[in-house]
Amino acid sequence: MAIEVKVPGVGESVQEGMIESWHKANGDWVELDEVLLELETDKASVEIVSEGSGTLEILVEAGEVVKVGDLIARIKTDGSKTVEKPTKEEQGQQKVETQANQEMSQHADLDNGPAVRKILAESQIDPSSIQGSGRGGRITKGDLVNHQSSHALNEPQKPANAQQTSKTDVSPRRQEAGSRQETKKPMSMLRRRIAQRLLDAQSSAAILTTFNEVDMTELLELRSRYKERFQDRYGIKLGFMGFFLKASVQALESSPEVNAYIDGTDILYHNYCDIGVAVSTKKGLMVPILKDVDKLTLAEVELEIGRFAQKARENKISVEDLSGGTFTVSNGGVFGSLLSTPILNPPQSAILGMHKTQMRPMVMPDGSIQARPMMYLALSYDHRIIDGKEAVGFLVKIKEAIEDPSRLLLGV
Repeated sequence: MAIEVKVPGVGESVQEGMIESWHKANGDWVELDEVLLELETDKASVEIVSEGSGTLEILVEAGEVVKVGDLIARIKTDGSKTVEKPTKEEQGQQKVETQANQEMSQHADLDNGPAVRKILAESQIDPSSIQGSGRGGRITKGDLVNHQSSHALNEPQKPANAQQTSKTDVSPRRQEAGSRQETKKPMSMLRRRIAQRLLDAQSSAAILTTFNEVDMTELLELRSRYKERFQDRYGIKLGFMGFFLKASVQALESSPEVNAYIDGTDILYHNYCDIGVAVSTKKGLMVPILKDVDKLTLAEVELEIGRFAQKARENKISVEDLSGGTFTVSNGGVFGSLLSTPILNPPQSAILGMHKTQMRPMVMPDGSIQARPMMYLALSYDHRIIDGKEAVGFLVKIKEAIEDPSRLLLGV
């Protein structure tokens, strides 16, 4: 008797995925509820667990694209887990693997699957020299294989007859030329989805961007004054994003078209503010959604942002976390961006871009020139639904709230 392992449905809009990695090798014994593999979809990675105990027969290898319902493995349950006495050759191999495991125990970022252990034992690769691409930055079998291939390409080839080799054969120019290489890797499902959505946004909306700048002096002073007490009370640092999300709520309530989007020949308005926060992960850009930001306190917003940041670091953002959203905020300033034109996140009609805070000379109302911490703001919007006047007014609302942050706390 065998249990069929099929690609599960992981969301209404998800029809296919790519097998990112197998946690077990072909022929391995697996237990009930043990993780078999990781499936990467265009929205998130999900773990598929065993529905019974038995011997695993892998039918589709890692890196292959599969559709929901496809048969990818079988678990043969008509056998039993047996422990055979290893041969002398196997005992020697186990000794090598034990040494490798001792080395692996010093590296928490390794995928402890049997395939990884075997390759590490046979090749004597230093795990610290490899950057992992698996969940949480773990080193996978594919990473080790790519490392071996790259190492082989970079190794200088020994001539067949060393005595006949001329000095010109080993010139620096030839050595440099020998180091040239090209590596082809399949685009991840997430990256494919990002690419498609960006193209869709450019081709299906009349995108325009308007800019403004905001003086961060008052917000910086407020944050400096209360950040320690805020962290002591709520257990999280007081950042800038929470203020910008609450400022966005005020601006969205004043400009409902910015919080709406086009649905066929209709305009769909929302009486709630579900705001996406763009997060950069090892696999690409993700936009988890903070629900009902208009009903959350500043502290609750910061806690939600912190929760999503933790999930992003651990590669645990789910499909549900990415679903919905009426508006998006992106902070390119954390990477040093001074100015940019963000792209819409369809079907939304607008996205706010934050940037780097930089000291600049500003002419004050009394005519004096002072160095002030300034940030450029950018609002990209769909001109089919949002007029220039509304876009400019939206940014002015953001500017007024950030330059006088006490208004956010008082709700005025």
